[in-house]
Amino acid sequence: MSVTDQNETILVVDDNRDNVEILRAFLESRGFTVAEARDGRSALACLDEVRPALVLLDVMMPGMDGWEVCRVIKAHPTHGSMKVIMVTAKGAFEDKFEGLRSGADDYVVKPVDFKDLLERVNRNLAARGGKA
Repeated sequence: MSVTDQNETILVVDDNRDNVEILRAFLESRGFTVAEARDGRSALACLDEVRPALVLLDVMMPGMDGWEVCRVIKAHPTHGSMKVIMVTAKGAFEDKFEGLRSGADDYVVKPVDFKDLLERVNRNLAARGGKA
């Protein structure tokens, strides 16, 4: 059974509605269930309710930026093993380094190459050490 046959839930966190809708359409067409949050605080608040298998996390958001959200997720006793992929327009080496330093498992630069994104999503889901 492939990863996409499992109907895994992916939490998409981005303050830009268009970005969320594009990612939702793509992921749902591949068999995933998509939950969404518009900012870091709402993303953290819905982790227990949604229990996503993976988080696609933007960096530039109001309030908590994606790096801070990632650090909170990775430090959490229950959600710390959850896979997080940063999906952001911030593509400089320093930005990628900061993303990985904050605990991100992967990093995708916008505009998104959907074939690459799907490969990274499947790879991170397969690499989980158990359910998140």
